[in-house]
Amino acid sequence: MIDVRSFTVGPIQENSYIVRASCDATRAVIVDPGEEAQRLLDAARALGVEIEAILVTHCHFDHIGAVAPVAKETGAPVYCPEMEAPILADIMKWTMPGFGPFQSWQAEHTVKGGERLELAGLDIQVVFTPGHSPGHVTYAIGDALLCGDVLFQGSVGRVDLPGGDWPTLERSIGDLMKSFPRETIVYPGHMGVTTLGREWDSNPFLSELRASADRQPTPERTAS
Repeated sequence: MIDVRSFTVGPIQENSYIVRASCDATRAVIVDPGEEAQRLLDAARALGVEIEAILVTHCHFDHIGAVAPVAKETGAPVYCPEMEAPILADIMKWTMPGFGPFQSWQAEHTVKGGERLELAGLDIQVVFTPGHSPGHVTYAIGDALLCGDVLFQGSVGRVDLPGGDWPTLERSIGDLMKSFPRETIVYPGHMGVTTLGREWDSNPFLSELRASADRQPTPERTAS
């Protein structure tokens, strides 16, 4: 089982993650370093890991504010959603007043969904999950989803920001539910860890998805 360490950073309480193949692995990736770069770097040193790559789910400033200093310190390449790389490259243009200053960064690699990455001994599947933002991706690693602001414990990503769209987000969540087992662990960009099954059973924002699934014909009904 992979080893995932969570660090809640910054005034918006964003979750950054250091992920490695096992608890004794010496290589890791970091997902969504949003703020508090030195804290994250110190945590990596305390774990005895080298950060081999920086993975970004989406480019809202609370998820990328520490990308540049972490990349500079570690030399790790940045993997960023293709559609949102221009935001990372000009971060303060897209940052709300009162936050920052943050440093921009040119992503070394872009992703758009469908890729398989082999990094730090991890097999990483990139899944396109737009809706909260246009280029949002989820990283599926082992039995876990690092899903940014797609799905939360009892909630979902907001869609009232530029580029947000509820039907698109709902479809992205539905695709994750269909593609991964109920016991898949969800590591979200905010709030606590959950599972796909728990959210399918109880998340009030998924009521329309559940109702739609109930209306689908069973194989017995469609068999001729």
